[in-house]
Amino acid sequence: MFGYVTICEPELKVKDLKKYRAYYCGLCRVLKEEYGFMGQMTLTYDMTFAVILLSSLYESIASVEMHRCKTHPVKKQMMLRNEITSYAAAMNVLLAYYHLDDDWRDEKKVSSLLTKGVIQGKAGKIMERYPRQSEAIRTSLAELSACEKENSTDIDRAAGCFGKLMEELFLYRQDMWEKNLRRMGFFLGKFIYLMDAYEDLPEDLKKDRYNPLRRIYGEPDYEERIRQILCMMIAESTAEFERLPCLVDVDILRNILYDGVWSRYNKIQMKKSEEQRK
Repeated sequence: MFGYVTICEPELKVKDLKKYRAYYCGLCRVLKEEYGFMGQMTLTYDMTFAVILLSSLYESIASVEMHRCKTHPVKKQMMLRNEITSYAAAMNVLLAYYHLDDDWRDEKKVSSLLTKGVIQGKAGKIMERYPRQSEAIRTSLAELSACEKENSTDIDRAAGCFGKLMEELFLYRQDMWEKNLRRMGFFLGKFIYLMDAYEDLPEDLKKDRYNPLRRIYGEPDYEERIRQILCMMIAESTAEFERLPCLVDVDILRNILYDGVWSRYNKIQMKKSEEQRK
């Protein structure tokens, strides 16, 4: 469900692209150092966005490091990290743990149970450190699971579950920016969930899997309705972003929110156009 909140590389300046990659690599490095290889496997673009956003908002200065890694064994890569990077890494692992737990409970996937066992100890420590976020993830995924079991076609309810989850993750501190960060995270979370549902729908229909968009699929205005809903969600999120006093890396953040989040949607449309031509 993650991977939608990323950059639009062609529209990003070279210096900004270099910095974005440094934040991404910094998050990857922290995941490895604090949670090992399995933690590193939870790396997402979405939490990289959270690092850049919160670092900009709270003017948290990132230290610059140079390291080699398995992906780049020859040349050292620039990495940016600060205390917010550690927070995002913790949230990555926590999300992965609850997702694995959900898979085991609902589908009895042995692989999920085994992987969950590997990170359970570290996830437990994160829960103790971040009880608010931990409870939000648990309850949101439980509600989403209930939607699936009920085969609910209430799009707003299903998307809202993930929205509630994201709003808590964006809330690094409970301060004067709480309302804006909550609304921004909530609507961005709904956008992510709906984009994922839209992309997965053809496969879900083939395999008879749950998808809240099934009810409106096939209607004459389906594509237009989906685009309108997605536009409304991201418009609400960006409106809250623009109310935040983010100055550092604002070009990267706007690139992601105004262009990058639509990358997968545009690829889907291109694929559909090609199929229609054939």
